Amino acid sequence: MDFGTYELISAAVVLVTLLGIRLLSSPRTSVAGNRLGALAMLFAIAAVLLHNDIIDMPLLIAGLLVGSVIGAALSVRVTMLKIPQFVALLNGLGGLASLLVALVVLFEQYDRLDGVNLLAGQLAIIVGGVTFSGSLVAAGKLDKRISQQPLVMRGHSALSLQLIIVMAVLAAAGPFEGRGESIVIAVAAALVSLAFGAIFAVRIGGADMPITISLLNSYSGLAASICGFAVNDYMLIAIGAIVGAAGLILTRIMCRAMNRSLMDILTGRTSYAKGTSAVASAPEECVGTGTLPRTQESVEERLSRIARTLDGADRVIFVPGYGMALSQAQGKVKELFDLLVGRGKDVRFAIHPVAGRMPGHMNVLLAEVDVPYDRLYELEDINPEFASTDVAVIVGACDVVNPSAITAEGTPIYGMPILLVHEAKNVVVCNLDTKPGYSGVDNPLYGRENTILMLGNAEETLTSIIGKM
Repeated sequence: MDFGTYELISAAVVLVTLLGIRLLSSPRTSVAGNRLGALAMLFAIAAVLLHNDIIDMPLLIAGLLVGSVIGAALSVRVTMLKIPQFVALLNGLGGLASLLVALVVLFEQYDRLDGVNLLAGQLAIIVGGVTFSGSLVAAGKLDKRISQQPLVMRGHSALSLQLIIVMAVLAAAGPFEGRGESIVIAVAAALVSLAFGAIFAVRIGGADMPITISLLNSYSGLAASICGFAVNDYMLIAIGAIVGAAGLILTRIMCRAMNRSLMDILTGRTSYAKGTSAVASAPEECVGTGTLPRTQESVEERLSRIARTLDGADRVIFVPGYGMALSQAQGKVKELFDLLVGRGKDVRFAIHPVAGRMPGHMNVLLAEVDVPYDRLYELEDINPEFASTDVAVIVGACDVVNPSAITAEGTPIYGMPILLVHEAKNVVVCNLDTKPGYSGVDNPLYGRENTILMLGNAEETLTSIIGKM
């Protein structure tokens, strides 16, 4: 394939990729956007193989087939609950790919590289290493294989700064040394970047993991784009830059949604300080019983009251959270939704931008059970509606509906935009327990007079409510 043809194909792939990302911005078109992006990637791989006359290399074809089989098998096996971890892992593998390609280029083609190529190679190794190890830690935290609490070591900030300085020195020194020295510097840069990525990620708490995943996604694109400069591939430069820019935009949107600065998140300054509390904890005797000390209702009586409240309501808003994902309760949510709509109720869903463990997590889960897209409302659109809503049904959400975000100064949650569930006339809470969310701040919503608290597995609770309807 001549260079002109490759340039045209590259431009087409870039445009199709941009269109796919544009389609991903809406739940209605996201599936088509995802498929379009995958198709663009397929054409990109084919174009690179043809352009470099390596389409017939058995090892490459075998690698493509093995990788495709592994990817398909993982995608089929991974549940919706595990998607955030899976995305974090894929981000990491993208960074690792850039690191390995840059290392191979420096090893095999050093004498044919100019200063720009050498510097780009060193930078690709560093950014790729940070992305890989940071993503592994993020995936481990999300999968609870690593503590989701922030881990701050003695001298953590000083150590991080020292590693950044070392990486900068190694990146700058690489192009000015001989072949042997540059390769040694590249290996050293890889090891230091891997250490920095892990140290950077462990100090971030579980509540901020959605933002961390988004940032690491940006890093994976940045690593690929820099690697494109090392291998003189314009398509890789452009596609990597698009992914990097999209990740940064999403990171910015999510930081604004949580009213937090990215620097505070990355340095662990949003973490909860043990021993402090915004409000008094809910009484122990209410945990797991479905009753509160101020009433003597049995679980059956409380279920009956919820059924009567829902039956008498005209407007209902569901508020899903990570607990819905954990209990896989989205099917029961849809069943109750259909029941209420069938009785003429106006039913909507309030989607907080950071509910769940990744952007759009709740949208994906609800789309899985065919909840109509036009019933899903973002925070800015749904918040004015709570005051005129008869019943708000919380399914596994805590921090995103915590009124302490409005009043509890000095806590990690203060100032974070929340769903104004407490303004609804009645609130039904279907949560596992009354423990604080990842912010560590107790939720006073559980003890309000207009709140009906049903604790336990959300799927079982919703099944019981439907039975009473």
